Amino acid sequence: MESVQAIKQRFEIIGNDAALNRAIEKAMQVAPTDISVLVTGESGVGKESIPKIIHSLSHRKHGKYIAVNCGAIPEGTIDSELFGHEKGAFTGATQTRSGYFEVADGGTIFLDEVGELPLTTQVRLLRVLENGEFIKVGSSKVQKTNVRIVAATNVNMFEAIKKEKFREDLYYRLSTVEIHLPPLRDRKEDIHLLFRKFASDFALKYKMPSVRLEDDASAMLTKYRWAGNIRQLRNVAEQISVLEKTRTIDAQTLKGYLPDMGSNLPAVIGEKKKESDFSNEREILYKVLFDMKSDLNDLKKLTLELMQSGNNEEVRSDNEKLIRKIYGNDEEQEAYEEELEEQMEVLQIPEKNEQEYIPPKEDKYSFAEEIQEEETLSLQDKELELIKKSLERHDGKRKAAAEELGISERTLYRKIKQYDL
Repeated sequence: MESVQAIKQRFEIIGNDAALNRAIEKAMQVAPTDISVLVTGESGVGKESIPKIIHSLSHRKHGKYIAVNCGAIPEGTIDSELFGHEKGAFTGATQTRSGYFEVADGGTIFLDEVGELPLTTQVRLLRVLENGEFIKVGSSKVQKTNVRIVAATNVNMFEAIKKEKFREDLYYRLSTVEIHLPPLRDRKEDIHLLFRKFASDFALKYKMPSVRLEDDASAMLTKYRWAGNIRQLRNVAEQISVLEKTRTIDAQTLKGYLPDMGSNLPAVIGEKKKESDFSNEREILYKVLFDMKSDLNDLKKLTLELMQSGNNEEVRSDNEKLIRKIYGNDEEQEAYEEELEEQMEVLQIPEKNEQEYIPPKEDKYSFAEEIQEEETLSLQDKELELIKKSLERHDGKRKAAAEELGISERTLYRKIKQYDL
């Protein structure tokens, strides 16, 4: 059997990273068998090299090798591409066509971006994996095929299964052996080697001297996170080779070819920021709630003054701003009550015993509700008596009684229902 180093030279794989070497070793070990393999890793890490290694070292190496990009084929035609179709099966099917599974019989099929397959196609693929059978589109005849399937994906398969975008049984059939390729940012020692290889290739291609990185540029290249992995590094090397007149590249020049250089921070920072934003939103909600509570306390004092004062109009005049703020018209009052109930529900504050609630924060927004001596059972009796007298004076006309009491007609109606008048 060939060595790992020989395989890397044969397939032009650059790098000495331990995880990369382990992935190649696994590919070499499973190649002589017919078990299905799933290659995982981010986009641009070079997943297409693994199925080529597996095919070339297997007993199927003289058979056909077909690579299919599942994400590039429209959903309406992918079944026809993979399994073939009969003449007249659909509009445009002017003749019978053999699919990839029929053409690659005895060989290997590489299904790239397998996570993008529609669910209906996943069912057909599962049948091929289980017993080698498939049916052409528009046919009822079962056909057999003997192919080795190697699949690849950059999708988190467990998330896709959880969201019911990928069949769990198909995942376990495909991933009999799983080979993971590390992202470029985890292969820091390989980054400069790859850049030099790409720079040399483009120098030959465009017949010009190869570019060379200064030490500060090489350090910047290593620290960059490379979201696009090897594909992005190759593009940067090509741009610099073509656009830069000088063949020695410093950090300042290189920085112009690395997008978002200042924002390549680990994702966990973003998560902490989100948590901080949520914390600030909770503080704002607490503040809004406590302002509402303060308004209600003022309302209690106003109601008490109304009941104890003989001149309701004078009290209304002195507190007109507060009355308008608390009550407004019927629609505003209803919206105010709904908003308060919504905030209490969001913050999970019990309605019947609000005085016992203590917000899970510092005492910055906490409040200690003053329990007034007047707010006893006798308060309800006085309020009831006052409402009864007002209704009697106005012959049961709620609007006139509400005006006299200095409250909205809606609030008076609620009090009438409360006291069963």
